[in-house]
Amino acid sequence: MSNSSSFNEFLLLVFTDTRELQLLHFWLFLGIYLAALLGNGLIITAIACDHHLHTPMYFFLLNLSLLDLGTVSVIVPKSMANSLWDTRAISYSGCAAQLFLLFFLFSAEYFLLTTMAYDRFIAICRPLHYGTLMDSRACVKMAAAAWASGFLYAVLHTANTFSIPLCQGNVVEQFFCEMAQILKLSCSGFYLREVGFVVVSLCLVFVCFAFIVLSYTWIFTVVLQIPSEQGQHKAFSMCLPHLAVVSLFISTLTFAYLKPPSISSPSLDLVVAVLYSVVPPTLNPLIYSMRNKELKDALRKLVQWVEGQHQ
Repeated sequence: MSNSSSFNEFLLLVFTDTRELQLLHFWLFLGIYLAALLGNGLIITAIACDHHLHTPMYFFLLNLSLLDLGTVSVIVPKSMANSLWDTRAISYSGCAAQLFLLFFLFSAEYFLLTTMAYDRFIAICRPLHYGTLMDSRACVKMAAAAWASGFLYAVLHTANTFSIPLCQGNVVEQFFCEMAQILKLSCSGFYLREVGFVVVSLCLVFVCFAFIVLSYTWIFTVVLQIPSEQGQHKAFSMCLPHLAVVSLFISTLTFAYLKPPSISSPSLDLVVAVLYSVVPPTLNPLIYSMRNKELKDALRKLVQWVEGQHQ
């Protein structure tokens, strides 16, 4: 029986033991990481530099891209380094920091997506009050509340998780420090304390989810009453990217943490973890820019400006 104080590092799960496949994993994750950096970086730069995009919707999108950049930067580089140097180790403090940052970024993103649903609701269902309810000061307060709530949640959750004695060794069956895998190492009897915290968290998640669902129920009810097809198309173009991002974020996380134990396996857990931690931050910029003419125009101007600087 080894307590958490008897070791100073964790051993993460490796994708493969074959050296060639480890290098393939390194290059694959490097490509994904660079795509996430490029996509989110372009959106952040375009929104910051184009005054036409200084609106509440794009302000929240800028915050979302910052959170996505943070998420992939917490997970992917460490996994790449482990594959490149053929190691599994992560320090005890590094694991705690990784878990804290993931709690912070994921929860802040979820709160921000809830706020973005409110923004879309006001824009479509209460357009005459939009300028008053969603002025710059209100938007900054909402974004700050999302970041602060995520930080507070991460502090409480991380402190609670790492205060539980660990008696099952230091091998984490995941390629990053995931809460569910850390809890599997805990001593029996202490696990229930964290379960109580998880139940409270699920209640909070459900409240936000219910708010998003109700918001979009009202939105679609109003949109379908718009007489012109062009007006409906414009309203859907404003909402569908956000709805797609919310669906991707919630569905992957829900499956990861609520899937039946009977179908759980190390390989499936590995694939699911990649789906909810790496794929959404990489795809979100593509989802938002695909049908957004204003954003595509801003990105085109940015690319043309960069090309002009190099000529």
